[in-house]
Amino acid sequence: MSDTAVHDRIRDEITANDVVLYMKGTPMFPQCGFSAAVVQVLNHLGVSFKGINVLEDDSIRQGIKDFSSWPTIPQLYVKGEFVGGCDIVREMAAEGELQTLLKDKGVSSASAA
Repeated sequence: MSDTAVHDRIRDEITANDVVLYMKGTPMFPQCGFSAAVVQVLNHLGVSFKGINVLEDDSIRQGIKDFSSWPTIPQLYVKGEFVGGCDIVREMAAEGELQTLLKDKGVSSASAA
């Protein structure tokens, strides 16, 4: 798959879904601690999200890094905007910034009620 096709696929996913997590494994069975930590944060906040397993497709695994200019997985997108990786997501959640971002973007979560 060409880089352009991969980037188009990524753009389609992050446009079609409010919250997308590019991760190792699946939301039910994360296959790395960092992915598991982000899943835990999103679940704790009651956020519905689409998990995309980069281990199933090497072109996506590399393509998402090129797309975001971010070298690591997981990567969280909210309403098409790159939020960050594990440390950033955990820090934002601890500070309440992630909840504010979700609310500002119109993404429903249990903590926004």
